[in-house]
Amino acid sequence: MDRHLLPIGIPDFATIRGDSFYYVDKTPLIHQLVKQGRYYFLSRPRRFGKSLLADTLHELFAGNEQLFRGLYIHEFWDWSEANPIVHLCFGGNYNEPGNLASDILAQLRIIERNAGLEVPLQDLTGPERLRNLLDQLHVRSGRRVAVLIDEYDKPILDVLGKPDLAKENRDHLRGLYGIVKDCARHVRFVFVTGVSMFSKVSLFSGLNNLEDISLDPQFATLCGYTDGDLNAVFAPEISGLDRDRIRHWYNGYNWRGEEKVYNPFDILLLFKKREFQPWWFRTGTPDFLYQTMLKRGVSPLDLENRVSDVDLVSTFDVDDIGLDALLFQTGYLTIASEDSRGGETFITLDYPNREIRQSLNKGLLGHLGKPAGEVRAVGESLCRLLAGGDFAGFADRLRSFLAGVPYQWHSKPEIGRYEAWYKGLLYACFRATGADLRLEDASSHGSADMVLLHGERAFVLEFKMARDSEDGDAAAARALVQARERNYAEKYSGLGGSVYLVGLAFGRKERNLLALKTERC
Repeated sequence: MDRHLLPIGIPDFATIRGDSFYYVDKTPLIHQLVKQGRYYFLSRPRRFGKSLLADTLHELFAGNEQLFRGLYIHEFWDWSEANPIVHLCFGGNYNEPGNLASDILAQLRIIERNAGLEVPLQDLTGPERLRNLLDQLHVRSGRRVAVLIDEYDKPILDVLGKPDLAKENRDHLRGLYGIVKDCARHVRFVFVTGVSMFSKVSLFSGLNNLEDISLDPQFATLCGYTDGDLNAVFAPEISGLDRDRIRHWYNGYNWRGEEKVYNPFDILLLFKKREFQPWWFRTGTPDFLYQTMLKRGVSPLDLENRVSDVDLVSTFDVDDIGLDALLFQTGYLTIASEDSRGGETFITLDYPNREIRQSLNKGLLGHLGKPAGEVRAVGESLCRLLAGGDFAGFADRLRSFLAGVPYQWHSKPEIGRYEAWYKGLLYACFRATGADLRLEDASSHGSADMVLLHGERAFVLEFKMARDSEDGDAAAARALVQARERNYAEKYSGLGGSVYLVGLAFGRKERNLLALKTERC
């Protein structure tokens, strides 16, 4: 199989098809879309190929047959007709009032000019100008218009930290999108895509006939690469790379489909650089997510196996930013499993892969004032000290780390009085190194707080807060007794190596580790 160019950051379908780039054929699913309906909405995280998908639809409705030769849809499409197209992309800067209105008018002027249409009066608003444009395109060509809107939500997401401007931009977009439904007689097909799933009431009240396919199993792989795609298209690039490691690092995104998918940006950068790095994570800093977690008192411990429901993860609004929706829609958590009970669908959210699990925790500690390099160094040091049996060194290193972290994890000043605070910090350190970690690992006797697996050895960590009349040694002994009596070590005895019980005691007043006791099983 011949090698081709890697389409890194190229959302232009004509360029990819014309310049010998790799292309994963998504036209079987596109054919199903066009055959089954007219009005669609799709949400996916950033850099998942949404813009390329919108551009592919653009070229399809424009009738550019030569670009589709050799692809699935070629034999099923009527190439004798071409539809006029209104393709809007909100990729600009919307941080100031008036930016959005100006950008909409500029985009509409370009479409009018390229179509050779009569320019309307300059004092028309964006929605008024769009109505005029749809009418003129239909009347002049005799064919209805394909409307494509990419990054529909960026003018809102960019200014979530400015609630008044976010609402202003939302209301402006609502008026624009409402025109599309009002002009239904002029419209052949509508496809709207972005990161978030804004509720129809808040943003699409005027375009409430959109079919949301974001969680439709039939279209779960419309964006992203499957394992089969890697085999069929990228075989020359996979050579020399550990396939299981590729899956562990980058696979795992799921939108209720039978197959999990990779973020294309990760895979393409891996093939180019030949290094396993958090390529996608580095393209955006989730500061707003970190701030939301801190404000609502959510530690990274709470993100693994997080039970939610479909309604909570599929709605979003400026006035009500649900954490589950934020984590899921931005790509930091994905659907691990689902269960239907009593007519409702509950889902379990979890990290999709090592890249996100490791990078999100490192970034969160960095947001609390710990440089990324230091976080990783601390985590590696703690793992190394445990693995080497230097429990006194482990205790000293943990004390030093805890003393240097500001108590900002939760907004409540009493946070240091609870075990979850300390578990969350230690957890984030371990996760930042990619350590093999188990949380609340259930056995027939109960659930261990945390288990670190290192080679053939297992370290079962049990956390306790010292009682008012109890010293650190007594509290650590109490943690050790619980781990022993509940036989937490039994589950890991078959690994072939040693199992260590580690009791850790923390002080409410001291807000740090008081004592540590260990026992080898």
